[in-house]
Amino acid sequence: MALIKTQEEIATLKEAGKRLAYVLDEVGKKVAVGVTTSDLDILAEKLIREDGDTPAFLNYTSDGASEPYPATLCVSVNDEVVHGIPGDYVLKEGDIVGIDIGLIRKGLYVDMARTFPVGKISKEDEKLISVTQEALLRGIQIALPGKKIGAIGSVIWSYANGNGCGVVEVLGGHGVGHAVHESPFIPNFGKEDSGIEIKEGMVLALEPMLTCGTKDVVLSSNGYTYKTKDGKKSAHFEHTIAITEDGPIILTE
Repeated sequence: MALIKTQEEIATLKEAGKRLAYVLDEVGKKVAVGVTTSDLDILAEKLIREDGDTPAFLNYTSDGASEPYPATLCVSVNDEVVHGIPGDYVLKEGDIVGIDIGLIRKGLYVDMARTFPVGKISKEDEKLISVTQEALLRGIQIALPGKKIGAIGSVIWSYANGNGCGVVEVLGGHGVGHAVHESPFIPNFGKEDSGIEIKEGMVLALEPMLTCGTKDVVLSSNGYTYKTKDGKKSAHFEHTIAITEDGPIILTE
């Protein structure tokens, strides 16, 4: 799989990203007290398929899991960091919900995530969501041709740490386009001059995962869902971006 995408591929990925952002907007409108996480998943699959696209996560196989991933969305509630499997859980006032979603259009993949409040949430949780979203935007801004991959993580970690948030280190961003996950791995911490060089034509999924407490996580018995080790809440934001000679452009908006 090529790290560098053609202009034609990037144009298709931009179409896919715009479509994916629409789907996540619609799913986000349904996040409310009394809704189940499977309700959100059913809606997402319907919206993706009605325009001829394919859910990117459904039937995805992880190295650590015994079964393919069974849903269109990853819906991670409260202390679930990523890869929460939709089911019968009923959203409650004060929950925060990370929704990660991907689709395939014309054989190419895009990926994005946002964290949503359920009803009225605490000031601490509002701050966690705000800091995570801003950390993503700062990571995107530094993703310039000629910089190193480590510059992204350095900026994300500095901003998160300065705002009192933990940064999950064992998970991170990645290349995307020809598959859900491609090289390079993009940690949300690191040194500015570390990692491979960022080059024009790369397509990257940046995704800070921040917590109200520890950076440490545990993998659930389902082989997919990561939770914070201390049980405190986590937030997750992600965009797919393309690197151009003029800098990064967000494809999933």
